[in-house]
Amino acid sequence: MNATIPGSGPRRYAVVGTGSRAQMFVDAMLTTHADVGTPVAWCDVNGVRMSYYDELYRAARGADAPLPPRYAPDDFDKLLAEVNPDGVVVTSPDWTHHRYVVAALENGCDVIVEKPLTTSVESARAIAASAAGSSAGLVMTFNYRYSPRNSTVKQLILDGAIGDVTSVHFEWVLDTSHGADYFRRWHRLKDRSGGLLVHKATHHFDLVNWWLGDVPATVFALGGLRFYGAENAKARGLGPRPVRSRDDAGRGSDPFALDLAADDKLRRLYLEAEGDDGYIRDQDVFGEGITIEDNLNVLVGYERGASLSYTLNAHSPWEGYRVAFNGTAGRIEIEVVESAHKAPDPGEDAERVRRKGTRIVLQKHWEPAVEVPVPESPHGAHGHGGGDRLLLDDVFRGPGDDPLGRPASTADGFRSIAVGLAGNESLATGQPVRVANLGLPLRAEDLRPRAASTP
Repeated sequence: MNATIPGSGPRRYAVVGTGSRAQMFVDAMLTTHADVGTPVAWCDVNGVRMSYYDELYRAARGADAPLPPRYAPDDFDKLLAEVNPDGVVVTSPDWTHHRYVVAALENGCDVIVEKPLTTSVESARAIAASAAGSSAGLVMTFNYRYSPRNSTVKQLILDGAIGDVTSVHFEWVLDTSHGADYFRRWHRLKDRSGGLLVHKATHHFDLVNWWLGDVPATVFALGGLRFYGAENAKARGLGPRPVRSRDDAGRGSDPFALDLAADDKLRRLYLEAEGDDGYIRDQDVFGEGITIEDNLNVLVGYERGASLSYTLNAHSPWEGYRVAFNGTAGRIEIEVVESAHKAPDPGEDAERVRRKGTRIVLQKHWEPAVEVPVPESPHGAHGHGGGDRLLLDDVFRGPGDDPLGRPASTADGFRSIAVGLAGNESLATGQPVRVANLGLPLRAEDLRPRAASTP
């Protein structure tokens, strides 16, 4: 994707999907990156949510500023023809990504797509075919690469601090606030989100792919729904619960209830928008119909011989991750505590034992362990460890010369979902899956148009 040419004015972007995930991009185009990007159209099923972004637009551009035109999803082709944007920012629900990505690429329009790229092998192949035949660019947004702590690990590996990496153990835990949220919205349906192996873990698989600089080859997965859902609640003796949190008279004392009315953004984007599309944002996490897993274990073999053991738990009392890298010359360990403790009493000392923060330890063979300092982000600790602003610079201004290779390629987007899609197939069949058998482009050369064969 090309950056703005000096003197040519900001590039014009249509925003598809005006839920909460769009705000990072819209805020950037209205403030810090207004010189290189501007929103010129909204596309969503919900007028109330588009009105929320109209207000943000007017607050930044003035009360009399002409608002971006609105389009329904079925009118996306009309949007491309009438508005003729330079690019499209796709932040719609995961299962709809491919319809916009394919249409934009086939119209020669650049695409910025929020993770995951898509949710199924079939839709991934459709995107691959369009990308191979298009002159337009496709940019994935993997902000965790830009977090200083993760960049520090990448630099250690590049420097050969532990020699060649032979294996990685990666544990990610979601606490009972963040983790539960995937089980009360559309993400709870596997045909819509791809499950947590696709929707959430695509971040984590991309990190390992990037850290190793390697291509995943074989995947085997185990997992299931062990904590959330009606059957698990019944087995633990939980009594009847309302279908949604707003109908729970005791929601103030229920740590699994979500009060949409108490949060201004959630109230405006979802509670007040229900009448437009019927989407319910606060379904009970112990209700019927959940089809995704909350406990997952994955083994990944890489082409150059390294292996990954990955675990994901969505009902932990704390949130963060631990990664250990074993190498021919030593070991790197990183522990990140993003949320130390979820307590009903906000006055309770939540960090008495487990403290928020990051610790990276390097230990070479026959040497004592040393703690590696993590530089502070120039943009603060918020936004994926300070990575969001750096990502936005690369997305809207164009990537510079980055020795860490943080800007993600189109092939990186396919590699990340390939692990999750292969994991889902393994969960369904009980067998290991060869990633190459998915038929997805895992290298840049796989995305180049193939020359027609000579008769």
